[in-house]
Amino acid sequence: MTTEGQARGRAPDGSPGLRERKRRQTHRLLAVTALRLVAERGLDGVTVEDISAAAGVSARTFFNYFAVKEDALLVPYPDDAERLAELPDRIVSAPAGLSPPCAMAHAWRGDLARWDADRDEWLTRLTAVAEHPALAARLVRYMAEEKRITVDALARRTGLPPGDPYLELVFYVVGGAMEASMALWHRLGGTTPLVTLLDAAVGAVEGGLSLTERTAAPAAD
Repeated sequence: MTTEGQARGRAPDGSPGLRERKRRQTHRLLAVTALRLVAERGLDGVTVEDISAAAGVSARTFFNYFAVKEDALLVPYPDDAERLAELPDRIVSAPAGLSPPCAMAHAWRGDLARWDADRDEWLTRLTAVAEHPALAARLVRYMAEEKRITVDALARRTGLPPGDPYLELVFYVVGGAMEASMALWHRLGGTTPLVTLLDAAVGAVEGGLSLTERTAAPAAD
């Protein structure tokens, strides 16, 4: 008899079952294959059929995982949607002594650690985004959803009403610190952990962007 957990691809002990493990492996295979091909040929030189053939699956299988080829580059992990859904709880449950900007940065630490672990892949991905405006435009769609859930979580954490402009200000300021950190991490070739760069950037924001108290960030060669 198939249990409810097994139907969802879970083993009796709650760990991913064989079907779920294979689904995750296929997602990752398509993602890294798409990135490799785009790095070699450019975005316009790669089709869904190219990605599918190189990964050894059908185009139909590709569309079971991604709506368009751009998503294969921008949603590289099978649990990305799950982690985004968990982001509000990570913000709300961040240590009580943290300011809203620091709580928001703290909630990203696990994701950034994964970027560092997969450094070469992410450096290639950031290069692809910089070179292909269509990828950057696609990111706007994802950012809209992240903004909504982050602002709601900050409202829960601070007790401010959801429409308070402070909440969006925090989102955009910390988001800007994140973009600056990613850009520097990319220029440095990932030699300094991204978490370290973000902590420094948010610290600068917390300090009012004071030049007198600024500690110089690592410089790219």
